[in-house]
This record gives sequence, C-alpha cells and structure tokens, in this order.
Amino acid sequence: MRTLFTYIMVFPQRSAFVLVALLIAGIAEGLSLTALLPLISIAVGDAGSNDSGIGQFMEKALRDIGIDPTLDTILVIIVGGMFFKGFVLLLANRQVGYTVAHVATALRLELIEALLASRWQYYLRQPVGSLANSIASEAYRAANGFEHSVNVLSLIVQVMVYATVSLFISWEATLASLIIGSFLLFVLNSLVSATRRAGTKQTHLLRDLLAYLSDVLSSVKSLKAMARDNVADAILREQTQQLEKATRREVMNREALNSLQEPILAALTASGLYLALVVWQLSLPEVMLMVFLLTRILGLLNKTQRRHQQLAAQESAYWALRKAAEGARAAAERATGTLQPTLQKGVTLHHVRFNYERKVIFRDLNIEIPVNTFTAVMGPSGTGKSTLLDLLCGLTEPQSGEVRIDGVSLHDINLREWRHMIGYVSQDTILLHDTVLNNILVGEPSLTAADAERALRQAGAWDFVSALPEGMLTVVGERGGLLSGGQRQRIAIARALAHSPSFLILDEPTSALDPESERTICETLQNLAKHLTIIAVSHQPAVINAADRVFMLSNGEAEALSQEAHG
Repeated sequence: MRTLFTYIMVFPQRSAFVLVALLIAGIAEGLSLTALLPLISIAVGDAGSNDSGIGQFMEKALRDIGIDPTLDTILVIIVGGMFFKGFVLLLANRQVGYTVAHVATALRLELIEALLASRWQYYLRQPVGSLANSIASEAYRAANGFEHSVNVLSLIVQVMVYATVSLFISWEATLASLIIGSFLLFVLNSLVSATRRAGTKQTHLLRDLLAYLSDVLSSVKSLKAMARDNVADAILREQTQQLEKATRREVMNREALNSLQEPILAALTASGLYLALVVWQLSLPEVMLMVFLLTRILGLLNKTQRRHQQLAAQESAYWALRKAAEGARAAAERATGTLQPTLQKGVTLHHVRFNYERKVIFRDLNIEIPVNTFTAVMGPSGTGKSTLLDLLCGLTEPQSGEVRIDGVSLHDINLREWRHMIGYVSQDTILLHDTVLNNILVGEPSLTAADAERALRQAGAWDFVSALPEGMLTVVGERGGLLSGGQRQRIAIARALAHSPSFLILDEPTSALDPESERTICETLQNLAKHLTIIAVSHQPAVINAADRVFMLSNGEAEALSQEAHG
C-alpha cells in the first residue's frame, strides 16, 4: 500500500482525474444492473419484491420523473446504463493510457535531469547499462505500476458501492460476504508477496544484465579478436537464465492466484445461495439480486487482489528508479557561483591540492595559461593530466587552492556559463550512431550546417567528410565504427570547435592520427591559438613542439619546460 499512496502523492492531479473517470464508469454499471434489477420483479408483477426497500425507492423515483416502470422501459434503462458505462469507461481507459505515458515520461526526465546535474565523479561510478535500463525499462514498469494502483483504488470504491446497495436487501448476507471475501484475500496474499519478491529480483537482474551487456558491446571488437567472446556469452547466458527463472516465478504466482480465485468464488456463491434461500428465506427476486450482488462484490475483491499483485510485480522498478534519481540529486554539482566569466587575461591554477581518497594527485600545483596561447602538458601515467583538465572544466574541485579565470576564483563563477566558453575533446573519442553533421552539432539549436563546415575545416576534416557518399549527412556507425580512428578524432575536434569556444581543452588530441594528419592538426591548433586559448594533454612530440608553453607533471607539481612569448 505504501507504493499505492506514494503514486497518488507524487501525481495527485493525474491520479484524481483517472480515479474519478473509473469511478463514474463503475457507478454507471452499478446503477444500471444493481439498483434497477429489483424493478424487473415489480414490472412482472412479483409482489414479494415490494418488501425490497431499494425496489420501492427506484419505483418511486421513476414515477416521480414521469416514467412508468414497465418491463420494456426498465430494460431500456438498464441497456442504456450499460452503454453509458461503456462510453465512460472508454474515456477513462484512454485517460489512463495518456497518464501512464505521462508518468513514464516524467520519471525518465526526472532521472535524466538528476544524472546530468550530478558531479562527474558520481557519474563515473554508475554503469551505463544500468542507467539505460532505468530510463527505458524501469520507467515503463513504474508507469504501469501507477495504472495498477489507480485501478486498485477504483475497484475498492466499487466494492463499497455494491456493498452499500446490497445492504438494502440483507445486511447479514452483505457482512458475511465481506468477511469471507476479506479472509480469501488474506489467504491468497502469500501469492502477492511472492510476486513482489519475483518482481524485485527481475529489477536487479535486468540492471545487472544490461550493465554487463553495455560493457561487452563496447568491447566486442577486442573480445572477438582474441576469441574471448564465448566467455561474455556464457555470463550473459547465465544472467538471462536467472531473469527467466524470476519471470517464471512471477507468472506462476499470477496464474495460481487466478486459478484459485474462481473455484473459491464458486463455492462462496453456492454457500451464499444456500444461506439466502434456506436460512434467511428471502424471496426469489431478492435471492437473484443477492447472488448477483455478492458474486459481484467477491469478484471485485478478487480483481482488486489481482491488480494489487500486478502492482507488487512492478513497484520495485519505481523504487529503484526513485533511488537512482535521489542518489543523483544528492551528488548534484555545486551552484554557488554567480559571476559572469571572462577570458581576457588567462587561466591560473594557484597552489592546487587534490587527492582521490588517500592517493595524492597534486600537492602544490601552479600553472599559468595566458590568453591566446597554446599550452601542452605532459607526464607519466597517473600523474593527474586528465584530472588537471577536469579541474579546469569545474568537473571536480580542489581540496585546497584555486582555479582562477582572469584572477577570479572558479568557485565564484557561474559554472555553466564558464563551460559554454569551453571546447572539449576527450581522450576516448565517442561518436553517436548518427550523421557527421549531428555528431558535430549534437542538437544545439543555435548552430547551423555552416558552423559545422567551419569547424570541420578548422579540424582538418573537411576534405575527407566532403568526399563521403553523403557528405556531412553520412552516418558514421555505432561509436563511429565506419570511420578510421583518425577521422573519428578530427570529427571530435570539430565538435569542440563548432560553437566557437574561447578555451579549447584537448586530452591526447592526436593519439590516433597518422603523422601527416597530426602535422595538420598541430598547424591548425597553432593558428587557432591566435584567437583562443588552448591547453592539450599529450605524449606526442609533434604536439609538444607545436606548443608555446610546456609543463611536465611530476610528484604532484608542474615544472615549466619551456616558455616563449606568443607573438
């Protein structure tokens, strides 16, 4: 029930609208079949029905509005009520479908927003496949859980409506039916609990499976080249089989509940018929109505339990999704800076100290990057070259010391505005399975094809792109697999240049390039340094030689190897 009420609190307006629509449909059915059935006996002249309070009430109500309660009139009213109920139910179910889609979208956007706003170090610890599962599968299952929760509430209210009507006939039979029905729900509740456990197991297994699958697919080329793809296949096969077992348990519990409810309901109906005719000695019309009412009440209770079981199977996805979003929000980036950044003098790292847990990366890092210069940073692996770039982007913060932009601490600057001034090329070139053009623009509405062409020319990529079958509209394949490593790298550089940044940051920008392409890129960077500030981490001699300033990272500090005035 915790999940049911949580859904209502999170989506109150949507829940209220859907619940009202479903209730109107249920009440319409109740009025057409329940309240008007006693009038049939009146119409056919069964005097015994005059003792039925609800029958007398409905007969008087119809006469008051000028309708003679004859058999044909009553049947028309009943059928009309059913049609009205069907129409309302159509509108209600349509709204349910719309609401389910809205809930899924809202949950996806909430998680995406939280993830993109989280700190970089938090994001690094999250398996990509697990995040993809949350956004796709878990959001869909959670939205279905919302639908089941609203239906549970609707069915509960319908049970109350039918129980109220049946009280006019026999409060003893009604009370006995509710007690027996509640006992039935209690007895079969173990199947609901088992379904909940199976659903939770499915959620965890799906996360693990997709996380591992994502990692395997990103490394499938090297695995196949070493004939080790069979190992990954074995692990994926085992995880898939475990997921199948969990799904089988859910199906078994669901079908067991359905199978047990029907014979138990038949036995209870027969018992109620016996009590009504023999023990309470009700008239035949009243007995017929009671059988219908009590069967309907018990059927609704059984349907409520089945819906609750479906909710139990889906609710773990909602809580997993909510936990992921809360974790991401708890790791949100700082938003303390408000000053607008400028880059007219340069960037300085001043007495920066940084460490990952117990591992010290920088003890006392001091680097000055004047505006409109090309600075290269080199050093052995593990000395913090990539960490240095993360500090400059504000993706991480130093334990002490400052990163200063034109003399202003980055801590006091609007971080998002600062990043708008940065062009970044990562060490791992990741391209979308999309066109060259879309890989450069990445959905930025302010950029055009002309910006992409300019960026491609600056990156030395225009010649090969224009020679592709469809030019900039050529699809590059999964992770850019249809292009060479050097071509992928140059498109990544073009992506960084597309929005005309003031500060260009490159992590091993020429590592995948042939000597001629590397020379072209270095010449491009030298020309770009006349108009923007560049820092590049690299081991390549060509990059080091092309730079105006070179720093060597060692022992947590930076040593300037050369420094020349940039003319």
